[in-house]
Amino acid sequence: MVNLLIADDHPLYRDALKGALNLALKDLNIVEAGNLNETVAILEAQDIDLLLLDLHMPGSSDLFGLLHIQKTFPGLPIAVVSGTEDTALISKVVGLGAMGFIPKTASAQEINDAVNTMLEGDVWVPETLRQQIEQVDEHFSILAENVASLTPSQYKVLCYMRDGLLNKQIAYNLDIAEATVKAHVTAIFRKLGINNRTQAVLIATELQLEPPAH
Repeated sequence: MVNLLIADDHPLYRDALKGALNLALKDLNIVEAGNLNETVAILEAQDIDLLLLDLHMPGSSDLFGLLHIQKTFPGLPIAVVSGTEDTALISKVVGLGAMGFIPKTASAQEINDAVNTMLEGDVWVPETLRQQIEQVDEHFSILAENVASLTPSQYKVLCYMRDGLLNKQIAYNLDIAEATVKAHVTAIFRKLGINNRTQAVLIATELQLEPPAH
């Protein structure tokens, strides 16, 4: 029995994925999650053979979800699923260790090919994009490793810092004390090896992080 987790906040797309996979794969058990917290809870409770991860579901917001799950569950095969087919982003996803990248425009046959390939231990990306994948440099890998060490709460603060919000505004948005925000900022600076907000903004921008869902 293959245990596969679909982590996506759109029920209709989860249903479409399940339909495509159940037609082609036997002995398949599909589990679903709609946000990052649910995904982590399932991964803690069950043995999952492959995670299909939406980059833009609540709590994930681009690369953070991938980085956070990789840090928490090393060795877990992860395939990123996204409506964005930007080759720079795909290069980063694969460079960070994802087993593959499945665009949401993929056909049922492509989805099945992708999942079978990754379950066999090989990387899969759409054939039309394979020649455009570039290696990520060491600088980016180090940044990603540092961001992976952030907690989800620290990550949210980092995103708001990138958007230029002051500690007081961040505290209001997250419904926490300003002192808590200051503690998060201090931890962020330490984990990222930086000492000011400008550097934090540059790192968040380079990793293509998006603001958290309200």
